[in-house]
Amino acid sequence: MREAAFIKQNKDNWLKFESLLKNYSQIDPEILSNLYIQITDDLSYAQTFYPKSETHIYLNELSVSAHQKIYKNKRESRYTFINFYRRDFPLMFYKYQKHLLFSFSIFLLFALVGAFSAASDGDFVRLILGDTYVNNTIANIESGDPMAVYKEANQTDMFLGITINNIRVSLTAFSLGLLFGLGTLYIAMQNAIMLGSFQYFFYDQGLLWESARTIWIHGTIEISVIIIAICAGFVMGQSLLMPGTYKRLDSFIRGAKDGLKIVISSIPFFVIAGFLEGYVTRHTEMPDWLAILIIASSLLLIIYYYVILPHQLNKKYAKAD
Repeated sequence: MREAAFIKQNKDNWLKFESLLKNYSQIDPEILSNLYIQITDDLSYAQTFYPKSETHIYLNELSVSAHQKIYKNKRESRYTFINFYRRDFPLMFYKYQKHLLFSFSIFLLFALVGAFSAASDGDFVRLILGDTYVNNTIANIESGDPMAVYKEANQTDMFLGITINNIRVSLTAFSLGLLFGLGTLYIAMQNAIMLGSFQYFFYDQGLLWESARTIWIHGTIEISVIIIAICAGFVMGQSLLMPGTYKRLDSFIRGAKDGLKIVISSIPFFVIAGFLEGYVTRHTEMPDWLAILIIASSLLLIIYYYVILPHQLNKKYAKAD
């Protein structure tokens, strides 16, 4: 890349970082640390391709100044954990909104494939969900309690089991991003096709509404954060496939770190989903309005945290520059 193109591509980030350094006492050190990593990466690139240039000198001086302010004066905040969820993560996640949209689109596409396949082949549902589940559900339908499966296990055991399993699926979707995103794509396909065929099965039994009002009490958050984990896997996969101006290893490290942060952000939501499935979903006698309220609230929570809040914080900090 020519030096002029390199400057044009990164100039805004450098000026933003320089501006934040002037207001160091008013800015969270973690945010500055993240920007510092970007600056040092750019410095390394400039040192390799434009040694002794004005760009290299400028980035070196900026890096030294940042190091003095951040690493010599930095104090660990008692609120680091809270700040991660409240501000640092949503601010970082703003740049991955397209990845989130892509993950959602892929998941929706495979879910539709699952529903279409179930509609086209009567044995497809059994192939995906298993004969035991299908037979037990049909028996529950005939006995007048189609959602009885959510009442069979002990509440606490169900809560813990579901939460741990969902976190496992999330970590798997993320870690398989190492396969250039193809492993993550497989997990997306597997889970989405299962969801589509599962939902069509109840539609075919004339129980679409009964199943939806029950299953999506916990499923709204559960499926949403699985999509978030898929997004994390694609972030890491893209860092390997398209390193941009960075060395492939440096790009991978950045992608892996950001992907891991995305997964960590989803853990509280998996706990909420597990709690809802273990303690709330089993109450199939609840009125429709209450079920709809829980589902709508869950959807709004996800949309606010992963879409609206990142845009709000980015706009806020952009004005501060």
